[in-house]
Amino acid sequence: MQKGKQSLCFTEAPFIISTANIVGKKEGEGPLAGHFDVIGEDDKFGQNTWEEAESTLQKEAFTMAVGRAGLKKEDIRYLFAGDLLGQTMATSFGVLDFQVPLFGLYGACSTCGESLSLGAMCVAAGYADHVVTMTSSHFASAEKQFRFPLEYANQRPKSATWTVTGSAAFVLGKERGMAKITGITTGKIVDFGIKDSMNMGAAMAPAAKEVIRQHFEDFGRSEKEYDRIITGDLGTVGQKILIDLLLKDGYDISKIHSDCGIEIFDAERQNTGAGGSGCGCSAVTLSAYFLKQIEDGTLKRILFVPTGALLSTVSFNEGMTVPGIAHAVVIEHADA
Repeated sequence: MQKGKQSLCFTEAPFIISTANIVGKKEGEGPLAGHFDVIGEDDKFGQNTWEEAESTLQKEAFTMAVGRAGLKKEDIRYLFAGDLLGQTMATSFGVLDFQVPLFGLYGACSTCGESLSLGAMCVAAGYADHVVTMTSSHFASAEKQFRFPLEYANQRPKSATWTVTGSAAFVLGKERGMAKITGITTGKIVDFGIKDSMNMGAAMAPAAKEVIRQHFEDFGRSEKEYDRIITGDLGTVGQKILIDLLLKDGYDISKIHSDCGIEIFDAERQNTGAGGSGCGCSAVTLSAYFLKQIEDGTLKRILFVPTGALLSTVSFNEGMTVPGIAHAVVIEHADA
């Protein structure tokens, strides 16, 4: 049913039946190393280019997740997937051989939240028995497209984040699974006039604040009704901004807030600046780390809020601002 201005509450909540994740070498050296399904030893994953490597990430994540659900690719009605690259090429080439009907998505680093939202809507409405939602990012392919070629060896400011090499897939259906999606709040584009492409946290935090505030309003809830509020990749800079902005609206999330970009790396030891970023950041952290805590009951209800910066090399070089967007997904323990 519709809730408030921007939300949906599912009377028959779809379940996350299974999930799978695969990450690169640097992610495998971070604090969550023991939680990932697969850690690559070579960030090209046996391919000739970074882009082909990212496509391979999606192939592996999809195959593992569907297999764990006891399904075949023919059982998947729809696939909701996307990545950071132009024309979502990592997805296009990554899922080509599966021949599953595809909705290609681009929400920048919020794509995991967008895909989970649309997939949950589809299953809850009875349009599909099983769908897969998936996304990916790759440090080298993202640097090549959005910033400087790696060979340039530019210095990175402390506000910069490190694009995660990784992919995660989630199988959604109506049969009982490891967790359930009980509601969503779809975000709006928010632009605070940020023009620094090396400070994504500042660009995305206002969008995260707006969708969280709207979610509380639509559902008639407060931060006290969630075990964790988990953003995608605000990093240490964006985290402080988000907490301060929500405090002005009367919500104190400081004790229950986590950020996937902060969790996935040891910023000081691994020299990752403000933290991790990229479509894969929130996806693999949810898949490998937070979902397990929901499944075992450590966490009963979380608000998962992936965040995205909607810029391109064209818009940035033309002097335009960096708008942000965020989507909120309520994920609960299966028996809650």
